[in-house]
Order: sequence, then C-alpha cells, then structure tokens
Amino acid sequence: MTAPADVAIRASGLTRQFETVTAVDGVNLEVPAGTVFGFLGPNGAGKTTTIRLLLGLLEPTAGESSVLGHDARRDGDALRRECGVLLEHAGLYERLSATENLEYFGRLWHIPPKEREERIVELLEQFGLAGRRTEIVNTWSRGMKQKLALARALLHRPRVVFLDEPTAGLDPVAAAGLRSDLLDLARRETVTVFITTHNLDEAERMCDRVGVIRSGRLIAEGAPSSLRQGSARTITIEGAGFDRAVDVLRNLPDVASVEAANGQLHIELTSAVPVAPLVRTLVEHGADIEEVHKGAGSLEAAFLALLEEPDAAP
Repeated sequence: MTAPADVAIRASGLTRQFETVTAVDGVNLEVPAGTVFGFLGPNGAGKTTTIRLLLGLLEPTAGESSVLGHDARRDGDALRRECGVLLEHAGLYERLSATENLEYFGRLWHIPPKEREERIVELLEQFGLAGRRTEIVNTWSRGMKQKLALARALLHRPRVVFLDEPTAGLDPVAAAGLRSDLLDLARRETVTVFITTHNLDEAERMCDRVGVIRSGRLIAEGAPSSLRQGSARTITIEGAGFDRAVDVLRNLPDVASVEAANGQLHIELTSAVPVAPLVRTLVEHGADIEEVHKGAGSLEAAFLALLEEPDAAP
C-alpha cells in the first residue's frame, strides 16, 4: 500500500479477529501528516488493537495499513523506526535517573553522543524535568513519570507518535500539563500524533480530527466541530406569536422541552433533527419568525449520540 505524501497513516479494510471476537472490523482511515488525530471509543472498542495493527505488532486478519508509506505487514521494522510509541506501560527503568533513562534509550536508537546529549537536555527542559534530571525515577509522581515516558517516545525525533491513553490515571493538573507540553512539542516539531482516549474534553482541546470507533467499527470521522454540529440539540428562535405553536411542538417525538420568553423560543431536542420542519410547524401555527439559531452541541453529546445509534456508519 502506498499512501500520498500528505497522508501519514492509512488503513484500508483493516480487520482483526480473535477466535469469536472481531476486535477491529473493516476500518478505513487516513490521517493527514502533521495533525493531531484523536481515536475515541469506550473501553473494549478496539482502540489499542488498532494501534498494534498500525505498528505491525499484530497481523491483520484482513485489510492493510501503512505509516509514512511503510506497509505494516511487510515493512514493520522500518515503520517502527520512524515512530514514537507510548502504550499502556511507561517503559521506564525506575532505578535509574531521568538522564540515565534517556541516555540508555538514546543509545538503543544509535543517536550520536553529542546529538543525544543535546536532545536529552532539550526534552527535559521542555517537559519541566531539568531540575530533577539526576533523581531516581521511582521517587517521582505518576505525572512526572508519564512526562519522562513521553520524552522517551520523542527522543529520536519520530515523524509519527502513537499514544494510548497518555493521561489515564493522572490528576487534572498533571493531565492538563502533559497535554500542553505534548501540543507545544507536536506543533514545534511538526509531528503527526495518533492519540487514543475516552476523555472527550481532552480530545476537543487537542485534536484537529477525531475518529469514533464502536465494537471495532469506525462509525464517524472528521473535525470535532463537524461532529459537534451534527449533534446540535438546542434551537433558539426569535420572533413573535409563538403561543399557539408551543403546545404543538411539545407533542412532537423529538422535542424534549419548549420555553417561550421575551420574544424567544427555546427548543431542546432529544436527538439531532432537521430544523426546517420545526420552523414550518411554527409558521403554520401563526408564528412570525425573525431569526433561527442552532446550537452546535458538544463533542460529548456527539460521541454519546453516535454510540446510541444502532446502525451508525462512517
């Protein structure tokens, strides 16, 4: 499989079965180079399995994938040399200091001594760890260890970084700090970031694009704003003469509530539905409409709506 130069990660019909369970089911995906891509889904949806397939750590049952043009099945070693990876375990040697950890991994990557020393200093400073660089890692907080693990993943200047739930288990302050550090570094070094999470606030703050996976199937993909727009459930209408229409609207199946006050009609919906039929109903019952405002909803609302749909499709 050959991907265009502006596509960093590509999957076509990617599938992985484990006996009676299909963990990843026909995933088609393209991640543009230089973007932060959020892979969203509940526990057990297939997020980690997808990463392992993309990295060539698992053989697909069907389909294919590539990273930076390297086929994951045929060219896994070359693919992984160009990637940074932080999966469920930090992979640190906790009896060593921060500098000793990075020095060890820098040698494994065959980074020349002078370049290795400069890169270690650079990363420790960028992640706010320079003042603790000689301390033994097992005395550190979980948040500090996770920052060091991220520095390890970025040590060899990878073009693509895979992060599997990097802020899981961190307190809000530590998680926010890690997100900020990661975004700063990704933008500065033009790294493509593929991050799995079920933290929707994290995804909304960090990601240029997101994909939603459910039961192994990719059911939605796009910019967070486009997914939010699709989940809009709040409508505000300005005008007059709403009295007759209010009771009619309240009896519609997709309407949760209707409130009229000060020349405005506020409508809460139970699901994302077209606005035009509601406006038509208002006009038919004597309303004089001046403006219609459709709320964009939240990424959380979009995510939950997608998971609720029985036959959602990409």
